[in-house]
Amino acid sequence: MSENRKFQLGTIGALSLSVVSSVSIVICNKALISTLGFTFATTLTSWHLLVTFCSLHVALWMKLFEHKPFDARAVMGFGILNGISIGLLNLSLGFNSVGFYQMTKLAIIPCTVLLETLFFRKKFSRNIQLSLAILLLGVGIATVTDLQLNILGSILSLLAVVTTCIAQIMTNTIQKKFKVSSTQLLYQSCPYQALTLFIIGPFLDGLLTNKNVFAFKYTPQVLFFIVLSCLISVSVNFSTFLVIGKTSPVTYQVLGHLKTCLVLAFGYVLLHDPFSWRNILGILIAVVGMVIYSYYCTVESQQQKASEVSPQLPQVKESESDPLISVDNGSGMLSDGVGPKAPVWNTNKDLHA
Repeated sequence: MSENRKFQLGTIGALSLSVVSSVSIVICNKALISTLGFTFATTLTSWHLLVTFCSLHVALWMKLFEHKPFDARAVMGFGILNGISIGLLNLSLGFNSVGFYQMTKLAIIPCTVLLETLFFRKKFSRNIQLSLAILLLGVGIATVTDLQLNILGSILSLLAVVTTCIAQIMTNTIQKKFKVSSTQLLYQSCPYQALTLFIIGPFLDGLLTNKNVFAFKYTPQVLFFIVLSCLISVSVNFSTFLVIGKTSPVTYQVLGHLKTCLVLAFGYVLLHDPFSWRNILGILIAVVGMVIYSYYCTVESQQQKASEVSPQLPQVKESESDPLISVDNGSGMLSDGVGPKAPVWNTNKDLHA
């Protein structure tokens, strides 16, 4: 099997794993938080990361992957930044309306595009920009309801967007720079993320819920869903790093909005959540945007590959050529991938995705 073919299958597998695991953990966390009353999202996320690290440590002991140490300061900074971004997203939801929080999440894509354009000289064609605009319009119609503004909430949202964008860009660039896989990066950064959230989690949860996580009554049913959520989170964390490494931060955000649409649909079908024609229209528009995005990414990926092969043409600058599912893998993509994080119940910022 050719390298391109293997890469395509690996990317499709990573995308599929990310969607399935994220939707599963949203449903599990919704039962845990909404039904059983365990509303300590940040603390739960720290447990997710601890279980993920322990699982990877067992995998390392079984020699399922190779430990590859690299710049300790980069790993520490990356891990702490990831933990802070999760906490800020949770605070953003706590101090804003749900509608404004959804707008915060929608702002991550244009912010990522801006940062990559300014600091990495990455090129995004007008077709790609148009498809992203259609996608964001659709998700906005489907999810954004009220827009209540306040100064503190707006500042927290701005900080959450910036830290999330930087963390996801770092997820991709660290793998390129140090030539590490998603598993190796996740294994080394998990302790710093978990420690950060262990420290700030109880405080943030107490601030947002006026409850003490240590005084909560842990029934067998609550413990079962906590354990289940932690086990699913291993797949969520791994697939997040994997997707961003194999594609790009922008493509990961596009995938995140696909998961938002799926969560809305599953919520209606399985949990009988309210569902209006506005939701349906928004989801359809978002899906159109995703299809167009993937199509143009594939086309530009093939064009870039052809240009790089041609000796007459100068070197092509990097472009946004990381489709959700490509027909033919574009050169320049990573074969080892990474990728985190969207919302509140995160490692799963995908609960309110």
